[in-house]
Amino acid sequence: MAQELTRGVWLLELGFPVFGANAFLVDDGEVTLVDAGLPWFGVRRELRDAGYEVADIDRVLVTHYDIDHIGGLRNLPDLDAPVFVGQRDADLLSGTYDPPLFHHKGAFHRLARVLVPIPERFEILPLEDGAEIGGFRAYHTPGHNPGHTVYVHDDLEVGLVGDLVWERNGALTPPEWWDSYDTHEIRRSIRRFAGLVPTIDVLCMGHGTPILRDGSDVLLNLVRRL
Repeated sequence: MAQELTRGVWLLELGFPVFGANAFLVDDGEVTLVDAGLPWFGVRRELRDAGYEVADIDRVLVTHYDIDHIGGLRNLPDLDAPVFVGQRDADLLSGTYDPPLFHHKGAFHRLARVLVPIPERFEILPLEDGAEIGGFRAYHTPGHNPGHTVYVHDDLEVGLVGDLVWERNGALTPPEWWDSYDTHEIRRSIRRFAGLVPTIDVLCMGHGTPILRDGSDVLLNLVRRL
């Protein structure tokens, strides 16, 4: 069931705690879908629960190329909006970048893009660090994926951080090694991001329960523990 976290920001629950990932909808006058969940969960139903239709979406922001974050686009064949992805993950998605074959996640991604391809009809637009898209700014935060990117909406004080961090029992933790390319780089990205961004109140991650107040402080508490 879709849940409004703060005015204009919706949590779309597309899975279970250990299977699937959160997606989010942000309406600041333009409607932005952030991630899309797995192919087997009902992103369209969640949109309707929030009071929106696919035709209302102006853009899609993808935090990274994992099936549980981008696979749900396969359920939106009528989507007519650009899909933004961090540069390195856009290359991975298109096949212009081959991740290392003898790395556990690199091998998985090579297989995933064959078994669960994203339809070619979508307009995939690569993003560089610092790019501005509508009211959002993109921050390149590699480690979990080479092109992992998070998005901050300064006016709404909302950070949409994908798998930069996970939430467990009200606290944040970095993703585990088995689901990442480089855990040391994740920690560097967390520190850099926490030091760069302005105030975030609502912190929205792909796995766990969003932080609804003082997101910047919760993130800094994690930095102190790294």
